Amino acid sequence: MPSFITISAVDAVQLIDDSKPMILDCRDLKDYRASHIEDAMHVHEQLRDSLIKKADKLKPMLIYCYYGHASEHLAQMFNDFGFQQVYSLAGGYAAWKEQHNLTGEV
Repeated sequence: MPSFITISAVDAVQLIDDSKPMILDCRDLKDYRASHIEDAMHVHEQLRDSLIKKADKLKPMLIYCYYGHASEHLAQMFNDFGFQQVYSLAGGYAAWKEQHNLTGEV
């Protein structure tokens, strides 16, 4: 079974532009509310379980966290449940902020 793919912030921009993936932010709610990638959904247990049961497993999915470690675990879980195009953002939101020259706390 294929695994998830780790991609850079530059490649994530291309993925978002080309494929319009489902974007999942697995940071805590406070940081999600402070700033997040446009159209990202905050992942909480109920959303995660609902996505596993009901989401289109063929739609691309981009997952990120603070620095890219927790998102890998979540990406592998979605992949294990049969999602076909799962991507984890290398370096997490910190890399995204750097790529986009954003300021503020991570």
